[in-house]
Amino acid sequence: MRSTIILGALAVLSPAFSQITTSPKRGLVYVPNANYPQDNNIWDSSSSDLTWYYNYGPEPSPNFSNATNFQFVPMLFSAPNDTTDTSFLTSVQSQISAGANVSYILTFNEPDGTSATGGSDVPSDLAAETWIREVEPLKSQGVKLGAPAVTGAQTGFTWLQQFFTACAGNCSADFIPIHWYGDFGGLASHIGQVRAAYPNMSIWITEYADPGANLTDSQSFFNESSQYFDRIDYITRYSYFGSFRSSVSNVGPDAAMLTQDGQLTDIGSWYLGGSATGFVPSAASHTSLAGSSLLVVLAVFWCLS
Repeated sequence: MRSTIILGALAVLSPAFSQITTSPKRGLVYVPNANYPQDNNIWDSSSSDLTWYYNYGPEPSPNFSNATNFQFVPMLFSAPNDTTDTSFLTSVQSQISAGANVSYILTFNEPDGTSATGGSDVPSDLAAETWIREVEPLKSQGVKLGAPAVTGAQTGFTWLQQFFTACAGNCSADFIPIHWYGDFGGLASHIGQVRAAYPNMSIWITEYADPGANLTDSQSFFNESSQYFDRIDYITRYSYFGSFRSSVSNVGPDAAMLTQDGQLTDIGSWYLGGSATGFVPSAASHTSLAGSSLLVVLAVFWCLS
């Protein structure tokens, strides 16, 4: 059950004096960083509030293989070239047979987006064909199915409509994942539009942040959105896009959950159910890093390697 501790009258003065909240809805968008493997220990520590994670791939991350209260959610990131391929289905069924608690799956990361921005760039008809072959059979095993996670642009709505049309009633999604990059007003409005379009499905927010916002605005966005998600019963899970160091963040340093030195920022600590740390993120790194590719793209390559 969610608990709340009010930090005195100062709570209204600054985002840094926000409410400390815990929530079983919170999960991790896992973006590994080979340069700092010690960061992995933060997310499934005994003090972490996180209950689930995904890594853009079908197999759980070895770093969390011993985690008992950190449920893995497999994802079918894209559509395989071979239209007879059932490797995703086989992988998930093997995990279930081995005793894994696979209760949910995610599908098609931003299929209306390009690979340059982390999207899977999958035509809606191919996605429907792949779903019927690789995803729908899991329904009979009690797995709840996440609809394709389209972008927050209008192209996302169009793509999703075309997908369900191509499915011809053979794609029985249980929940709609949402991606949003922008301010809180836009996020709340977008959620309302999705709910109006798909009123019988619950909603997961599987990527969200306010890119490029300053520290104060980033903290305000985080607190407003978290409190909003926790209030709405049809929003059943959410995962903030920020589980990386500020020096490699592609959504701005102030949105990251870790500083350039790997310390939890205020946002990072709040998200894990803790209090403000006072550690300020910076775009500068104290250690030289090779490359600056998009974090989602790096995560996908890591999962598929």
